Amino acid sequence: MRPFTNILVAYDGSEHSRKALDLAVTVAQCSNCKLKVLYAFDKVPLVLGDDETERFIERTMNKGREKLAEATLHLHDSGIEFSTDTIEGPAAEAILRIAELEDCDLIVMGSRGLGMVQGLLLGSVSYRVLHHATIPVLVVH
Repeated sequence: MRPFTNILVAYDGSEHSRKALDLAVTVAQCSNCKLKVLYAFDKVPLVLGDDETERFIERTMNKGREKLAEATLHLHDSGIEFSTDTIEGPAAEAILRIAELEDCDLIVMGSRGLGMVQGLLLGSVSYRVLHHATIPVLVVH
């Protein structure tokens, strides 16, 4: 197995995604590789109307920028090369698409609990990425 050169981290500001970011930084530092931090948001419903759609997109993009600004502050002194991006689309599909387009060789993301019994399972986004990715996926709990 060759060393990692380009890691994609799915980040939404949640506790699990912060843990995933921490671990991705450690792997990137050990492998001397680049890190791509991605904030993906669901597609905007077209039924909102033009004005509402624009406001919704702007609010969502601002939220993504805020979350990525948090990640950037965290990464600032890490000594690794990194970039950030915000993308619209179902999160799992967006993560997989960007991983392919950016020629990533590892995806790092957080899991999430869904409740008492369901908490033993992965979140739906993590599950989809894990089962459809063509590269290694590291899920952090």
